[in-house]
Amino acid sequence: MAPHINGNSIGANLEHAPHAHQTKPMRTVQDFLSNVSNFQIIESTLREGEQFANAFFDTETKVKIARALDEFGVEYIELTSPASSEQSRRDCETIAKLGLKAKILTHVRCNLDDARLAVETGVDGVDVVAVDKIGVTRVGIADTVGVATPREVYDLVRTLRGVVRCDIECHFHNDTGCAIANAYCALEAGATHVDTARMLTQDREYVKSKYDLTKLKAVEDLVADAVEVNNPVTGFCAFTHKAGIHAKAILANPATYEIINPADFGMQRYVHFASRLTGWNAIKSRCDQLGLNMTDAQIKQCTAKIKAMADIRKLAIEDTDVIINQFYHNLSNKHEKPLLSDLTLEEKKAFEKKELELNAEPEMKKLDSLANAHTNGIVTDHA
Repeated sequence: MAPHINGNSIGANLEHAPHAHQTKPMRTVQDFLSNVSNFQIIESTLREGEQFANAFFDTETKVKIARALDEFGVEYIELTSPASSEQSRRDCETIAKLGLKAKILTHVRCNLDDARLAVETGVDGVDVVAVDKIGVTRVGIADTVGVATPREVYDLVRTLRGVVRCDIECHFHNDTGCAIANAYCALEAGATHVDTARMLTQDREYVKSKYDLTKLKAVEDLVADAVEVNNPVTGFCAFTHKAGIHAKAILANPATYEIINPADFGMQRYVHFASRLTGWNAIKSRCDQLGLNMTDAQIKQCTAKIKAMADIRKLAIEDTDVIINQFYHNLSNKHEKPLLSDLTLEEKKAFEKKELELNAEPEMKKLDSLANAHTNGIVTDHA
């Protein structure tokens, strides 16, 4: 018989033995503000994850990830803005109709058109820039560039907790490797919600009692198929900017979304323009690089076609350059040529349908504008 130490045989297979409940050797005294054992997760994989350089989520993948996150037990699932592209809008509608236990959220710019579009998709809530006194249910602080330190986060959230009565959401990026520590400190200081991407675990016993941790590896594997892992600072897309708002800011002033100069580490900045998230400022920059002279209106029209194509299939840089060049040449030719020559029959039909929708949008917006003006008493008669 093998000798025993604390009741366990030396050499015995303990791989699946349950861990005995242990207290932390350096347990801190909990103060009345701490929410480390009472927080909610806002899972952002379906928004933040789609902003990774090579990520492409089709509807089927989004639904699988949403269901997996719901089975895990997250309270909120955050989606890409429906204003990003037509397919993004449809995906919001699809996921909102799944009947998940988790509430569905989406980001919108601070304008009524975006907010109206989001509400019409059936989501449970929208994230906008707002203040406590107008009656919002939650305010958020975001460290989008990943520059914050745990001590800074604790001080900021504790100060914010003293001036607002509503819930506090925190959103951290891992550019300097501090995201988990920052989230923990935010909860200690009184935050009630943390944003995660592929999950973040805090107080062990609380998490085990609230979330199904056996589902975590399955979610990780599912997301990993659609999003490539990226390291801070030296990762292949550490200085890649994909979302339209980010790209516009970076092109105007790199310091808005970069805390360090990529050149200091032998890296290069890259504004991603080959996705449904791209904005017209990124396409304008690419047109300048390609030596193509187009008006802003033409660039916006070209951007709409790129976003429509990206809704149908994953685009490479070469694909997008072909679309831009062909769109430019079609401007001066009577007979338009296809923007991409290698589309399958199914993709051709899908893109033709999207082009019809794009051509109808200006007229629909005009009619909506006239209807709103008439309702408000601004217009009484139209020829």
